[in-house]
Amino acid sequence: MSTFAAAVARGKNGWTASELTLTGAADIDEAVDRLRDAEPDADLSLLFVEADDQYLVILRLDEGEDLRVFGSDSAYADESRLGALLLADIEAPALEIDDLAAPPAGDDEDDRPAADPDADPVGDVELLADLGVSSHRLLTLCGLEGMLPADVTAEICQQLGCGDELEELREA
Repeated sequence: MSTFAAAVARGKNGWTASELTLTGAADIDEAVDRLRDAEPDADLSLLFVEADDQYLVILRLDEGEDLRVFGSDSAYADESRLGALLLADIEAPALEIDDLAAPPAGDDEDDRPAADPDADPVGDVELLADLGVSSHRLLTLCGLEGMLPADVTAEICQQLGCGDELEELREA
């Protein structure tokens, strides 16, 4: 299974992005340590793990602590050792993708994309809400047919203000 992992961190001097290798990580704590080490003084660190153009996992650390995790589809834990490692402690489903059927007030249903009915997102859908990416938006992005995890990551990073850093990382 091909995997790309990008650490995006916000520190005193703005956003930085770096690629992380999760090869050989024994557990989620080791993956978190690698994220923390990418930018030790960051007030916010995010790890975007994209697998096989199908799955996305987002880890969030605030000031190096308080891990929050979101996975676009619980099937990743069944299909990959890394997926199992990252999503093992996630028990409760985030929200059902069907919950997208009721758009937030002000949304025009005709402008909303169709969600993937087979996706089973898990974890904390609110992990980016205070940064301007609502749970509804996150689930919508993950559920779009034809939207790759790299596209979701790029869209989120653009909204957060670190899209250029991520794009430079991908081009390197």
